Amino acid sequence: MRLPAPDRPETDVVRQRLHSLEGTLDWAAVARQARPWVEAVRAHPAPFWALESLLKEFPISSKEGLALMRLAEALLRVPDADTAIALTSDQLGRADFADTAGHTRQSESAMGRLTHAAVALSKKFLPDADGSTGLAARLGARAVVTATVRAVQLLGQQFVLGESIAQALAQSARTHRAQPHVRFSFDMLGEGARTEDDAQRYLASYERALDAIAASQREAHTPALADGLSIKLSALHPRYEEAQHERVMAELVPRVWALCDRAARADLNLTLDAEEVDRLELSLDVAEALVARIAAEHPQWQGFGLALQAYQTRSLELVEHVIAMARRHGVKLMCRLVKGAYWDAEIKRAQEAGLAHYPVFTHKQHTDISYLACARAMLAAPDALFPQFATHNAGTIAALLQMAERSGARFELQRLHGMGEAVYREVLREPLISCRVYAPVGPHRDLLAYLVRRLLENGANSSFVHQLADPACGVDELLRSPLHLLPASGLPLPRDLFGPARPNSMGVDLSVRRDRDALLQARQTAVLPTVAEASADDVAAAAQRSLAAAPAWRRRPVTQRAAVLRHAADALQNRLPAFCALLVDEGRKTWPDAVAEVREAIDFLRYYAVEAERVMAPVNLPAPWPGVTGETNTLRLHGRGMWVCISPWNFPLAIFVGQVAAALVTGNTVLAKPAEQTPGVALAAVGLLHDAGVPSDVLQVLHGPGETVGATLVAHPGVAGVAFTGSTAVAKHIQRALAAKDGPIVPLIAETGGINAMLVDPSALPEQVCDAVLQSAFRSAGQRCSALRLLCLHEDIAERTLAMIAGAVAELRVGDPARIDTDIGPLIDAEAHAKLCAQVERLRRHGRPLWAERPPRDLAVPHVQTPLAFEVDSIAAVREEIFGPVLQVVRWSGDAALVIDDINALGHGLTLGIQTRIDSRAQALATRAQVGNVYVNRNTVGAVVGLQPFGGEGLSGTGPKAGGPHYLPRFCVEQTLTVNTTAAGGNVALMAGQAREAPET
Repeated sequence: MRLPAPDRPETDVVRQRLHSLEGTLDWAAVARQARPWVEAVRAHPAPFWALESLLKEFPISSKEGLALMRLAEALLRVPDADTAIALTSDQLGRADFADTAGHTRQSESAMGRLTHAAVALSKKFLPDADGSTGLAARLGARAVVTATVRAVQLLGQQFVLGESIAQALAQSARTHRAQPHVRFSFDMLGEGARTEDDAQRYLASYERALDAIAASQREAHTPALADGLSIKLSALHPRYEEAQHERVMAELVPRVWALCDRAARADLNLTLDAEEVDRLELSLDVAEALVARIAAEHPQWQGFGLALQAYQTRSLELVEHVIAMARRHGVKLMCRLVKGAYWDAEIKRAQEAGLAHYPVFTHKQHTDISYLACARAMLAAPDALFPQFATHNAGTIAALLQMAERSGARFELQRLHGMGEAVYREVLREPLISCRVYAPVGPHRDLLAYLVRRLLENGANSSFVHQLADPACGVDELLRSPLHLLPASGLPLPRDLFGPARPNSMGVDLSVRRDRDALLQARQTAVLPTVAEASADDVAAAAQRSLAAAPAWRRRPVTQRAAVLRHAADALQNRLPAFCALLVDEGRKTWPDAVAEVREAIDFLRYYAVEAERVMAPVNLPAPWPGVTGETNTLRLHGRGMWVCISPWNFPLAIFVGQVAAALVTGNTVLAKPAEQTPGVALAAVGLLHDAGVPSDVLQVLHGPGETVGATLVAHPGVAGVAFTGSTAVAKHIQRALAAKDGPIVPLIAETGGINAMLVDPSALPEQVCDAVLQSAFRSAGQRCSALRLLCLHEDIAERTLAMIAGAVAELRVGDPARIDTDIGPLIDAEAHAKLCAQVERLRRHGRPLWAERPPRDLAVPHVQTPLAFEVDSIAAVREEIFGPVLQVVRWSGDAALVIDDINALGHGLTLGIQTRIDSRAQALATRAQVGNVYVNRNTVGAVVGLQPFGGEGLSGTGPKAGGPHYLPRFCVEQTLTVNTTAAGGNVALMAGQAREAPET
């Protein structure tokens, strides 16, 4: 049994869920049962420091709530006092913790009072924007930070049961004595592993926890009556992702089995926590392998568990799949039903990937419907499942009790430690109801990701926890039935992100086997066309045809030219798998890079179609005023004539299509010279544009060496403009060649490379830095013009961060790009590889290698370079761009602004990455930087057409930015048309106006 792909319309899924619940629930009875709980909670709320009162006082949607969340996320892991002071000043200074009268508000919660104390101190002692502080101010600033740290720790105590498993067990023992029907599922804090060392550390932590839990159980028990452990599969393997399926099954399953065996021998509950949607099918394969072995070696054990997320549109099918799996192997599973923990991340991923539909419900109410439908299915399968229902919603709890009473099935309720205590205080007055508390365990500094997720989930206005604490929300409203379909969400589908005039390109979900199979099948049939090299005579003949075709194409209305681009975009969308296959075979792209590039080409076509209709529409001057009476003045843009477009091999489709589309839609004809290494992709793209309606003489492709074909094209006297992307040296050569020509001055749009840097300060999250560096420096074999070349790490976090990067690099797969599990493919050709090898040899002599070079997986693949990094003495020592997966690293301390000055002094850079949690610092450094694109707390590659225009004028080219609002006018000439409207004998409009204003006689 296979799950459906997560691409169904939300309304269709919800209708099915509602149908499955027909006749199951009496919601009026549900509300009657839940009402006393709600009223009691509001009459006697949880302890004064509870999350509910904090969110009531500082809502997450407010500046104050956001500031506290940012501090909670970062402050405990900042390694030095100066950065802690800067971070605290930055966040507390942005919020207004005073009431409308300007006085500090009185707080009901301990954390609120502590926060206000920190703010009061900050007004007196925290440094001003210039950072100047005397000794007394510095001592005061430390007091502010101490108070703020204490506030964050107090918040952490609400969510973390203990900083060690021993502390957690001691706390749970006290709870057991007071509430014998309450049990625990411990979760050792820690997100996904980046390195094998991380995975082994988490594995050892889980093993110690299981042994400690087993030793603490003093009476005979079953898994349902004992404490247990929750584990994350992503913490046990650094590459827990669908693309690495073979590795995961070979390496991860034995690790998890060792934990299962340990838990089975102690008869404890061991639950696999829920992961993101793109890991769902992989998680099921891992679970299937484990269940099969449990059936063979521990058939009586009923403690193996899975967490299932109801907010997924496939959740009911997932429950049915798990039930079938349990029955197939003859085992009984403990299944925890949760509503879901990564909603915002799933929404963003679907938008970025251009998926057809969201894999999660966009209405919280629809998730509630799904949750109840899944619960009904779970309660109906007592032979296969022991249901565990995790929720803090009083209405959901009452509905579960009603369904369970009708079915007679055994179950337990679950809540998070530190949340929902007041609700469960009332619910558990019924002694037959059992509850398990999901309890994180670990140092406070490790709780940040978990803590922020909890704050976001429960601080949202739509959450039950938030509404329960809000007296303005009536009980009837709080407990209203969710069992009806809501209208379409205000959240646009990924396709509609940019509005009706410009559909977003649709992508491929590489975590879904159906989509991966479509790509692999396309490669079996894709054929690279043979492209003949052009001679000098061919160039001359093509130019003659292009010049002859120019007037008619220029006169064609811009709306018609834009329609041609839209037709081409639709055709490219339909042929996405085939073009991906061409990019893999000729451009040596990995599959994710190929998909991204085809989507970028589609986006260029659609964006420039919209932009052309905007910028080429006639403008009446001097808008918006009427101007001099008796004349009209209109500004129009027209194409310049014949353009030469020279594109590189590293983006043989996206940049090629982007240049060509911009020139065509503005009314120019094009002679396109693709890179020597990738003419087949270019020819296929030209054929697609011809089929969409571009006349063959208007767009021609000319393949051959740059020194012959390229030089001949640039030198042709009829050329009206050149668009070039490539090396700075070639751009300068073209610039000189154009300047030497007689006739009109020919514009050059050049986008070149640069020494792109990333600055990391001590407040940055090392895991986020590691992910950004791997993506920016090494993916695409480092062959993007925006790739990271220089990493500037603050010395306080350098050792830990570099160790993490080295460990993560060791997990990358280098080799054949046609394999789905390859992370880094080869360099484009022998020449590029030889140049890179020479640069690496120089770094070996003058730098310090940060890890040993490892051989690639497949030695038969030519021109492969595994990722390398070298520490160098200074930023000034980085003299040239290295176009490959090689990174140079510099440690810094002191003033970050001086680091930016040193980066500026390198002379040229396209991108700059800034990793910091100090918002004011990020803005100041971005303003100081002399680069085209600045990215804060993310990677430096993967710019989005229309949102992150790329390139730009300055040291890295002549601009303007591709995919931006100023690009198309560079392909045009301006013409002003002035008409004297009084030439026919008088100013009729003026006279008519005077007549209307004259008084009666």
